[in-house]
Amino acid sequence: MDKRLSPLSKLFLILIFFILYAPIFFLILYSFNSGGKMFGFEGFTLDWYKELFNDTRLLIIVLNTLVVALLSALIATIIGVGGALGIHYMRKRSTKNTILSLNNVLIVSPDVIIGASFLILFTVSGYKLGFYSVLLSHIAFSVPIVVLMVLPKLTEMSPTLVDVAKDLGANSWDVLTKVVLPYLTPGIMAGFFMALTYSLDDFAVTFFVTGNGFSTLSVEIYSLARRGVSLNINALSTLLFLFTVILVVVYYFITQRQKPAGMGVRK
Repeated sequence: MDKRLSPLSKLFLILIFFILYAPIFFLILYSFNSGGKMFGFEGFTLDWYKELFNDTRLLIIVLNTLVVALLSALIATIIGVGGALGIHYMRKRSTKNTILSLNNVLIVSPDVIIGASFLILFTVSGYKLGFYSVLLSHIAFSVPIVVLMVLPKLTEMSPTLVDVAKDLGANSWDVLTKVVLPYLTPGIMAGFFMALTYSLDDFAVTFFVTGNGFSTLSVEIYSLARRGVSLNINALSTLLFLFTVILVVVYYFITQRQKPAGMGVRK
């Protein structure tokens, strides 16, 4: 069977990718504009990047964003893997389907509703908004993503792997750490990187739960954009885009390395 794309299909793909990436490359190009405007490229300069790196407050916000993203992704991955295991090994199908539905509702729910819900929760409970309120919120909306990334790998795993390990004398802990988790590694890594990306990109939920003295990049970029067009935003957005590309490349190489070991049992 010939699987080559037709000329019309290739043209369609080129058009789609152009629509998606043209604004990004336009933004990157004008981050080097010496004219300081988003039109009429006057010359190449790195002044906007120098100004960006000289902004101590913005660098602190970048650090805040990375810390929140890494911590929330790590904690959400641990909780999500445990949740996926619990859901997979549930005996009652009705209970399993109910929990899966509740998990999926959190993914499809509008971010505005989730953010407002967390704001009401923290306000009613008297919890001070700041770093921990943002971290807890990011963990909460990242867990369902990890669950959905891990569950398919659990479904694919043959029950005979666990049975053989038990027959060979492995206890429950050995089965979990030397059979199940190694097999789930691609799904776990996918869940971690998805949670990390969602945390870095989130604006709506974070906007509701940030307090005075604490901010993340998404909220800061929004506040900068409201003051007017500044090429600092272009420079910052360019660096974020490059960081995202690096994450995708790292994730690709990790998954490629994990493929041969993912099908066996760790000794």
